[in-house]
Amino acid sequence: MPRSLAFDVLTVTLHSSQPFDDAFNQHPRVNKLEPRDRGFAFNIVITTLRHLGQIDDIIDKCLDKKLPPKARLAKIILRIGICQLLFLDTPQHAAVSTSVDLADQQKQGPYKKLINAILRRVTREREKLLAGQDIEKLNTPSWLWDSWAQAYGEETTRRIAAAHLEMPALDLSVKSDPAGWAEKLEAQFLPTGGIRLPASTNVTELAGYEDGAWWVQDAAASLPAQLFGKDLTGKKIADICAAPGGKAAQLLAAGAEVIALDRSEKRLVTLAENLSRLALTAETICADAAAWRPDVLLDGVLLDAPCSATGTIRRHPDVQNLKREKDVSHAHQAQLRLLNAAAEMVKPEGIIVFATCSLQPEEGPDVIEAFLTAHPNWQRQPINAQEIGDNAEFITDAGDLRTFPYFRMDGFFAARLGQK
Repeated sequence: MPRSLAFDVLTVTLHSSQPFDDAFNQHPRVNKLEPRDRGFAFNIVITTLRHLGQIDDIIDKCLDKKLPPKARLAKIILRIGICQLLFLDTPQHAAVSTSVDLADQQKQGPYKKLINAILRRVTREREKLLAGQDIEKLNTPSWLWDSWAQAYGEETTRRIAAAHLEMPALDLSVKSDPAGWAEKLEAQFLPTGGIRLPASTNVTELAGYEDGAWWVQDAAASLPAQLFGKDLTGKKIADICAAPGGKAAQLLAAGAEVIALDRSEKRLVTLAENLSRLALTAETICADAAAWRPDVLLDGVLLDAPCSATGTIRRHPDVQNLKREKDVSHAHQAQLRLLNAAAEMVKPEGIIVFATCSLQPEEGPDVIEAFLTAHPNWQRQPINAQEIGDNAEFITDAGDLRTFPYFRMDGFFAARLGQK
């Protein structure tokens, strides 16, 4: 059953472009599995996606010619089997026999012998097949590799790609007394102000969950909201593209009056549920931020702009299979429209914090440069290291924020803007 679930999720992710976590969580059989089996299925999916380039390279090495398009389901089964053999330490006989059984279940009988033969060869020649693989480059689509190499250099690109193969920890943001909660939960207190727990932590069983003392938020994602300052009492700030609500919660916990804006009703429902657990309240508005304007000019706007999400590949390895170069170009234009709109929402002394969970320059610094060129009355308000836990390595030469996955957090960009 867990392997069958993994097969279904990988099939819709790789061939129907559905995010793997949505496909997994919405699968009709997911809640029928015992927690151990559910966890095993999840590990198969996420590990296969992390190492997809390596796995496909090994399949190619074991074939005289590539599998035909009609064998795409058989290839999914092969990927699941190889993932178990090479990266999950599944007993060899179990990985092979269950893959052959899965071929029967999925009406891939004509490929049973091939699947069996390849998996047995992988078992015998494991070290030989892995030897010489350029692991980082194989597991990164060429368009992403080339983009990062041009922007950051080869060494940094390799560090980014290597970080994507590691399971990320669980980061929490806390309404108050993070050091106290770190001690209570036996967690690591982070310089960025949050706390960190092992990836395997069951969130709903932790102290403070029912009481709404904290919420799950990657350490990098917690930084943009901090750029408004620690005490926001009396400040009115719009969080546009606000769902699922982590940054809105930060602003509210700091005392701000928050307008949470999102164009998706469904996502706003999720935001409202999350804030309700935290006993925090924001004004929620379903609207396209490019067209919406407040009744009264605001003290600030937090724009967590829609993007390719290439900074989140550690947690969402399917991103590099779902996104394409054209998505980056489309996102750039959408971000610029939203940033132009944000400039019309704030008081003359107000500030905008622009943020994006992308590693692509086109979805970060390039947007800021285009905006500043078109709006000569606006300028950067450079970020200093003291605002973000004395992490000077997060600050670019231009005074913006840039984090990388090898910092053990998501890849994020943020810039703070104000009028001259």
